[in-house]
Amino acid sequence: MLRSIVMVASSEKNNIESVLQEKRVFNPPADFATNAHIKSLQQYEELYEKAKNDPETFWAELAEQELYWFEKWDQVLDWNPPTAKWFVNGKLNMSYNCLDRHLTTWRRNKAAIIWEGEPGDSRTLTYGELHREVCQFANVLKDMGVQKGDRVGIYMPMVPEAAIAMLACTRIGAPHSVVFGGFSAEALRDRLEDAEAKVVITADGGFRKDKIVPLKIEVDQALENGASSVEKVIVVQRTKQDVTMREGRDYWWHDLQKDASPKCDAEVMDSEDPLFILYTSGSTGKPKGVVHTTGGYNLYTHMTTKWIFDLKDTDVYWCTADVGWITGHSYIVYGPLSNGATSLMYEGVPRPSNPGCFWDVVEKYGVNVFYTAPTAIRAFMKMGEELPNARDLSSLRLLGTVGEPINPEAWMWYHRVIGGEKCPIVDTWWQTETGGIMITPLPGATPTKPGSATRPFPGIIADVVDKDGNPVPNNAGGYLVIKHPWPSMLRTVYNNPERFQKTYWDPIPEVEGKPVYFAGDSARKDENGYFWIMGRTDDVMNVSGHRLGSMELESALVSHPAVAEASVVGVPHEIKGEDIYAFVTLKDNYSPSDELNKELKQHVVTKISAIARPGTIQFAEALPKTRSGKIVRRFLRQIAAGQDIVGDKSTVVDPSVLDQLREKG
Repeated sequence: MLRSIVMVASSEKNNIESVLQEKRVFNPPADFATNAHIKSLQQYEELYEKAKNDPETFWAELAEQELYWFEKWDQVLDWNPPTAKWFVNGKLNMSYNCLDRHLTTWRRNKAAIIWEGEPGDSRTLTYGELHREVCQFANVLKDMGVQKGDRVGIYMPMVPEAAIAMLACTRIGAPHSVVFGGFSAEALRDRLEDAEAKVVITADGGFRKDKIVPLKIEVDQALENGASSVEKVIVVQRTKQDVTMREGRDYWWHDLQKDASPKCDAEVMDSEDPLFILYTSGSTGKPKGVVHTTGGYNLYTHMTTKWIFDLKDTDVYWCTADVGWITGHSYIVYGPLSNGATSLMYEGVPRPSNPGCFWDVVEKYGVNVFYTAPTAIRAFMKMGEELPNARDLSSLRLLGTVGEPINPEAWMWYHRVIGGEKCPIVDTWWQTETGGIMITPLPGATPTKPGSATRPFPGIIADVVDKDGNPVPNNAGGYLVIKHPWPSMLRTVYNNPERFQKTYWDPIPEVEGKPVYFAGDSARKDENGYFWIMGRTDDVMNVSGHRLGSMELESALVSHPAVAEASVVGVPHEIKGEDIYAFVTLKDNYSPSDELNKELKQHVVTKISAIARPGTIQFAEALPKTRSGKIVRRFLRQIAAGQDIVGDKSTVVDPSVLDQLREKG
């Protein structure tokens, strides 16, 4: 296992330079591959070529084999760029595919959801029990006047009722818009207003990091300041704190649920009927309401869950995301339940009272498949190996990462400490907009390289091009594009088709005479066809004529033994155009010093090149992050440039971090 980092020159001035190469390769364990759904690289390549050469037949065969349809489609794909329609005139229901079809099998009494609360309370719902609760709540929504096509807002902690509410909405054909339970009243109001939600489902509060998050109060404030479309509010009693209940508008979930009928037929939905709206923040401007539809999304999340996580009926599968994000939609609720899997939901996160809580949960429930974010892995690294080493993690057989590129050193730590050097790692690239995982290893088939998402899922035709749409040479950085429609692709931006066109289809001209989806990420492709995601294109720095992606520079910094986490931004420089400004958090047993500052700068030079030497390194106790763990670089750019901090801070978990960084900058 050899490793080297080299400078790769860009062939075009408008390209992004790739400065990091990772040569270590890990083959799938032989015993894992023998029992996997996709057992070899040859099998993957056969599937990939079949899907590439005849995508409509490929997806149609899977749709017929894997899902239940009330009526079969007339046409597999109607592609009128940028508008795609999949399984035209096909009829199905997501809730039916996730629940009803399992009830005629032994899975009726299988655990569908295992839930663990942060205080230690727990609950298990079998498929039969979950079906009953979903039908009851679907009838509650109907009694509230919710009809097919009405939008429902969901603002919840990580409790089973969040999944029940989502499935009840899909059962009656009411598109849901889940807003993460950590967003502010203002952010919630904006999303409810844009979606024109008729009902909001929330809770009195939730538990997070040893504190109560007061959700009902935020809903009240959001409705006082707008969101006039909301007529009713349904409240789950979770924390039992005192909340204001407005008569005629606010209702307790348990009061409504206890008298509701447990029988509710699933609405017959067209394949292209909207399933949900999920808001994703751009670097600037109003959040985008990404619209996903029913049939294609159901199929794609089903297949990616089955093949990428190699799910077996005996597995306990745990995705640590929140249902408020696309990862929670696709890989906590819809993908696993469509497959008849056991999906674990956890309300808590590592916190002062129990920093090792994730490993407690793995040990308690014998988790087999564990899917989390690189940010979390780096936080685990900072805490040290003692916490996971004190637990029995032997049940784990597969690990995954999601949300951002993972630096090679974090990948290796994850492989060694959590996986015991026996678990394949699926490093997945995808977006809210794509609906499901796009580039990923298949764990029984794909040799992995630390830091690479490897190759596209069968049916995904990806490439790396320059800004004019020309393919770039191997190992040269460029813009990541998708060249053919896929079933779970977003259909539009809610009430804003112009933004849909401008954001995703206009930035890169046609490739080979056809329009392409622009992912907004920079990437390179190596000589093995492996994709290396280099970061968002708006995170690219132009240093003395060299366009450098943030991810690779951050990986070099984090490879130093003192560094727990790093974020790199560009700042204006009168000679270089831009200079590199790095924010660095240290592991617990290291302290900031001038000597360490110099050492880290030289470390980047040694690992990459003198071109990549940071002009400034600012040590930080913490970095500004969203609730999903992503670092908000637009604020770091302002701090690095000495500017006032402007913009919506509601997505940042702890806005006080911004002031601390500003004071020390």
